[in-house]
Amino acid sequence: MNAALELTPGAVSLADWKRVHAGAPVSLAPSSHSVIAAGAAAVERILDKGEPVYGINTGFGKLASVRIDRSDLATLQRNIVLSHAAGTGEPSPIAVVRLMMALKLGSLAQGASGIAPATVALLEAMLARGVTPVVPAQGSVGASGDLAPLSHMAAAMIGVGEAFFAGERMSAAAALAKAGLDPAELGPKEGLALLNGTQFSTANALAGLFAAETLFQAALVTGALSTEAARGSDAPFDPRIHLLRRQPGQIAVGDALRALMAGSAIRASHLTGDPRVQDPYCLRCQPQVMGAALDVLRQAASTLAIEANGVTDNPLIFPDTDEALSGGNFHAEPVAFAADMIALAICEIGSLAERRIAMLVDPALSGLPAFLTPRPGLNSGFMIPQVTAAALVSENKQRAYPASVDSIPTSANQEDHVSMAAHGARRLMGMARNASAVIGIEALAATQGCDFHAPLASSAALEAARALVRAHVPHLDDDRHFHPDMEAANALIRSGALAAATGADLPGIA
Repeated sequence: MNAALELTPGAVSLADWKRVHAGAPVSLAPSSHSVIAAGAAAVERILDKGEPVYGINTGFGKLASVRIDRSDLATLQRNIVLSHAAGTGEPSPIAVVRLMMALKLGSLAQGASGIAPATVALLEAMLARGVTPVVPAQGSVGASGDLAPLSHMAAAMIGVGEAFFAGERMSAAAALAKAGLDPAELGPKEGLALLNGTQFSTANALAGLFAAETLFQAALVTGALSTEAARGSDAPFDPRIHLLRRQPGQIAVGDALRALMAGSAIRASHLTGDPRVQDPYCLRCQPQVMGAALDVLRQAASTLAIEANGVTDNPLIFPDTDEALSGGNFHAEPVAFAADMIALAICEIGSLAERRIAMLVDPALSGLPAFLTPRPGLNSGFMIPQVTAAALVSENKQRAYPASVDSIPTSANQEDHVSMAAHGARRLMGMARNASAVIGIEALAATQGCDFHAPLASSAALEAARALVRAHVPHLDDDRHFHPDMEAANALIRSGALAAATGADLPGIA
């Protein structure tokens, strides 16, 4: 078994969160144990003062003015978990829930949540032993935190609700028992600490970000292949053009495209005597469009890297002064903005790729046989895959509408402005799947287009990508069942295999 990834609360890199999302086991840095204990001890001292403190000895939300007797504090925490576990919809992906749990673990371990060491240890053990709560995907408005999704996580910790264990869905109590774990008995502040925070939105946004980086790099490769298939110019990738504009993403993309095409015999064949003066924007403006997408993804990555290491519940405990301060760190506006940025980038990456597919199937623009088939008319070739790409791009355009500009009051208007970060982040994986399918179609179309230039070959990097495609999908001579070809190409995009095949150092979110 792989060694556990040790999380140092507040200092976990995006690369490590990506490893968690991919299934890496996690453990807390031992240095966090004393910090957690200090926060829990501070809660006890605050209680001893006898003053009303939100979330510790009061009701919640609009009921914050209701004082709770000390003898009822354990019931109060159990009740908040049960009442707030009100999500609906399909279960969230296990990988996203595990990431959410790890994010919550890193937040709680910073000692500002006032949670007991035993409760944190249970969350850590559930991650280690593969007990993953069933978390309905819908029900959070992104403030006050992701209450419903995180409540389903907390409910599983007290043995209520459902969980996945050893590949099966079962009662949470049974899952804990099979894993050799006892349910938590929540003390003061603990239920609220578990269910308040932005970890569900952040986990979904990070999953979308990681998928967006993969499809971005694949689209650089397919964009270069399409340029070759259309016998386009690499002059628009000249570094002097991009240095004058100074946009860092544009410079990086121009460099990557130029490197991908370096040494191409196809490109060399029309360096002189080509009557075309300029290529269509879908080829010529790749550095400008893809570079802008890269800059946006990097900005979103920066925001999410900070959020993933933050403490976002309420109230926050400060053991040095024995204070519980109520604030608004649970408001997920930064995540909502980041998710909207990722959505826009995914949409544009797919949109540009679809325009290149449309160009390749049009003989008036590409100079290739109509719909990339040697015998058009008898065969339809790539006619309908381009239609599919157009459908997927249009769907992504509709999904790209910003979630962060929406708000609806909740909790009897106590929580009168919310971020909508949760569904803004949840849509990203669906958008990434759509865009990946588009880029997979482009990989097939561009590879087919380059086939018509034989015996001329492209660069070593692009020929390696073409060879990978051809290892899974043969050249299209006559029409055949197209769906399996598309699925095979899509798998190469989603896995990152197509980009990796080039051996190129492609720019990413870091």
